Amino acid sequence: MAFKSLVIFALLSVLATAAFGSGIVGHWRPIQNPNDPAVVEIAKFAVAEHNKEAQAALGFVTVVKGETQVVAGTKYRLVISAKDGSATKNYEALVWDKPWEKFRKLIFFKESIAFNN
Repeated sequence: MAFKSLVIFALLSVLATAAFGSGIVGHWRPIQNPNDPAVVEIAKFAVAEHNKEAQAALGFVTVVKGETQVVAGTKYRLVISAKDGSATKNYEALVWDKPWEKFRKLIFFKESIAFNN
């Protein structure tokens, strides 16, 4: 019985790896293409939500880099380049997306000190 359980566990592990790539569910994985239209859409959402919440007028420029985490949807941790008046600055944003529920939420958005130097 123990051997059968071990075989089932091993098979499930292989299937999970095939379904979610080489990463483990819950771990952050680098975004390979920050220009992917889905990633850009999430980044533009982050800038727009920040603008509404902070009554700001940032203009989206590009996604510098990012990571994703699969947890009851997908969390996107992004470094976004945006125009603040005449200055272009980098910002860090965290967005939680659950498209099957039509749910998308900006968790945080802040100026990135590490990427502006």
